[in-house]
Amino acid sequence: MFAVTSLWTKFVLSFVPLFVAIDVIGILPIFISLTEGLTDKQRKKLAVESTLAALVVAVIFALAGRPIFTFLGITITDFRIGGGIILLVLAVTDLLFSTEERKRKETSIGVVPIGIPLIIGPAALTTILLLVDTYGIFLTMFSIFINLILVLIVFVNSGFIIKILGNAGSKAFAKIASLFLAAIAVMMIRVGLVEALKQ
Repeated sequence: MFAVTSLWTKFVLSFVPLFVAIDVIGILPIFISLTEGLTDKQRKKLAVESTLAALVVAVIFALAGRPIFTFLGITITDFRIGGGIILLVLAVTDLLFSTEERKRKETSIGVVPIGIPLIIGPAALTTILLLVDTYGIFLTMFSIFINLILVLIVFVNSGFIIKILGNAGSKAFAKIASLFLAAIAVMMIRVGLVEALKQ
C-alpha cells in the first residue's frame, strides 16, 4: 500500500511540472489562431499530427536528450532562440496573410510550429531532462504520455470554442492570439539571448 502511494506521489510530482511547462490552456488560443478558417476535419488531423510529433520528440529527448545536445554542440538556450524565431515568423505571417494562405499551408504546420516548439518547447524539454534525472525514465514517459493525451483532447475539441465565438469572433480571437504568439516569440528570443550572454 505504501509503495503504491509513493508511486502515485512520484507520478503527480512528475506530471504537474510538465503540465505547467506545456501549458495546454495557454497554447489553445494559439492553436485556434493557427487553424482559423480550417474545417473540423482538417483541425482534428492537425491536432493528431502535432501531438504525435510532440510525443516523438519528447520520447527521443527523454531517452537521449543530453547526448544529442552534447553531440550537436547546442544548448537549451540555442533551442529557445531558434524556437522563438520560428514562432515570430509564423506570428507575423499569420497577421499579414489571408485565411486562404493559411489553408494552403495547413499540412505544414502540424509538426512545426504546433508540435515543436509550441507543445514541446524549451520549457518542456528542460523539464523532461530534470524529470528523468529525478524520477527515472518510466515515470517521465508516463507523464509525457498523459500530458499529451490531454493536449490532444483539448485540441480536438477546440471546434466547440470556435462555434461559441462565431465567425467574426473567432477571426478577431485569432488575430489577438497571433499578437500574443509574437510576444511569446520575442520573450523566448530575449530570454535565450540573456542566457547566452551569461555563459
